[in-house]
Amino acid sequence: MERGIDLPRHGFGGAPIGNLYDAVAGETARATIDAAWENGVRLYDTAPHYGLGLSERRMGAALAGRSGYLLSTKVGRLLRPKTSGGGRGEPAAQQPAGARAAGVPDGGRDEQGFDVPAEVERVWDFSPDGVRTSLEESLTRLGLPAVDIAFIHDPDDHVDQAIAQAYPALAELRAEGRIRAVGVGMNQWQVPLRFVQETDVDVVMLAGRYTLLDQSGLPLLEECVQRGVKVLAAGVFNSGILATHEPSGTYDYAPASAELLEKAKRIARICDRHGVTLPQAAMAFPLRHPAVSTIVVGARAPEEVVRNAGLWSRPVPEELWEDLRAAGFLTIDN
Repeated sequence: MERGIDLPRHGFGGAPIGNLYDAVAGETARATIDAAWENGVRLYDTAPHYGLGLSERRMGAALAGRSGYLLSTKVGRLLRPKTSGGGRGEPAAQQPAGARAAGVPDGGRDEQGFDVPAEVERVWDFSPDGVRTSLEESLTRLGLPAVDIAFIHDPDDHVDQAIAQAYPALAELRAEGRIRAVGVGMNQWQVPLRFVQETDVDVVMLAGRYTLLDQSGLPLLEECVQRGVKVLAAGVFNSGILATHEPSGTYDYAPASAELLEKAKRIARICDRHGVTLPQAAMAFPLRHPAVSTIVVGARAPEEVVRNAGLWSRPVPEELWEDLRAAGFLTIDN
């Protein structure tokens, strides 16, 4: 039986407008969100992690005054003023229970891939108080009264605490009507599988583990079907390699290997035979699985949104998937 919340097929991912890799001007970020809205996107995802709060501030400003959309943010990282002594975060004795500094930079810029000043630092906190505080502070940055979905974000090194403490705190907020759905968002499938089996999460955001290049997340998706948990597939381009018809760039946020580039090029050649581009196929593929309700695609310019919307609106012939399966690029269950 399906749970919780109805999801649209397409969502906007807020990491790029948080200055992921390179700075995005404020007016460009706003125009990008506006373009998503004009192209029918009605789910918007952000997080404190994205640009040390910049993505949330930009997202909230762009959505202010609008209605009829879903908004998600994430918990697990609190943003705290940098402390003295080399920027290594709060002394251990002063940190909240279950918290520690999360990738604190030494210099003046963020060192987790976002081109922003490191005026605050991330502190891991999956405690009940930390989760509630994180959500309250996100609402302040967003300037909005509520979010629809709260995802537990990247609890790779805090799994037991996140299941035992973060999830119940969010479930309580859901019961109170302060959020509509509880989820977990990660770029691996094994820990989300535990959440699906051990808690009553409504949704899972799975990044990069159900794509044309990596279908390792299939066991999670099969469990989600059985339990009625909806999946939002993010990272459909595996961070860049599948974003253009001529594969290049990064795979999982690192330079793509020659082997992966060659694999992507072979997939692109098969797409060619069916009049389909590689990014078009990359966006269409996850939605073929019954567990996947939504693909979440980020953009850093309005032109990217328009391009992606044009591609996802085009039909993809079934023969493409048959050829990709015959060539060994898709598992028998895809």
